[in-house]
Amino acid sequence: MLGCAPLAGMYAPVDDRRAEAVLEASWDEGVRAFDTAPQYGVGLSEERLGAFLADQAVGDAVVSTKVGHLLVDADDGVQGGDLFYGAPSRRLVDDYTKDGVRRSMAASFERLGRDRVDVALIHDPDKYAELALTESYPALKELRNEGVVGAIGVAMNHADVLTWLVERTELDCVLIAGCYSLLGVPAADRLFPACEKRGVSVLAAGVYRSGILADPRPGTHLDYAPAPSSVVERVDRIRSVCDRYGVPLATAALQFVLAHPAVTAAVVGAASTQEAHENAAHFRSTVPEELFEELAGAGLAPALPPGASHRPTSQPAAREGQR
Repeated sequence: MLGCAPLAGMYAPVDDRRAEAVLEASWDEGVRAFDTAPQYGVGLSEERLGAFLADQAVGDAVVSTKVGHLLVDADDGVQGGDLFYGAPSRRLVDDYTKDGVRRSMAASFERLGRDRVDVALIHDPDKYAELALTESYPALKELRNEGVVGAIGVAMNHADVLTWLVERTELDCVLIAGCYSLLGVPAADRLFPACEKRGVSVLAAGVYRSGILADPRPGTHLDYAPAPSSVVERVDRIRSVCDRYGVPLATAALQFVLAHPAVTAAVVGAASTQEAHENAAHFRSTVPEELFEELAGAGLAPALPPGASHRPTSQPAAREGQR
């Protein structure tokens, strides 16, 4: 699944032509699932994805977007911090109410040029867990019953809150970012077992931890901030082991995540056509189990879980009868 945050100028400016080229390259590589959100470039990611998919046959693409933030015009610039460049003059307003969810979906449909999405996720309800449970989730269930949304779920960076929601709802899928990677697997403690028990598909994002596991140079990002030198040094050691096996670091990082039996798909971004083609190559590659065993034995990475295997899928699963 292509993560479309970079298409909205994440970390560096990306113009319309470059974004279209990335989408075209990903499409040519066989990518048919796309994850976006109003938060990415305050709507720019959705708009660019929608413009590209307008030229594709209806039904060929799986589209995932998110709720929890409304966009309003802003006269005083864009609320995006240092993450997004070249975004429109809009700002984000948190709204996890039932009405807010419906308004968010209606606005996303307009930006995407669609009257339905395949996946709708409650986005980062860290401070709004109770509201997500009592308002956002029921609203998405209603939209799913109405047929304008396929699978429903929650997207977060924190496994504990996400586990709490999984245990209290009937979600189709979750998107967990940065919590299962070569640098650590907190999602494996409670979240993955809860998902497996309840039949919830897992979309794993942040497999490169914002870049450090793809390009561990000084200044590379770790979880949306510059990576500390200690992590750069650790990743350099991981890369050295990968080099001896002839495996690119990014390939090992992606295949490690895909090997977990709870993971249905990985969400990986691209900011250039080169990255789009590299992502496809990493996905299609295999990694010797001995490499992961050596990393775990040296204390550089977690061990593979029992039953680990590479099981790529094209799209997140939905509950029977709800597609």
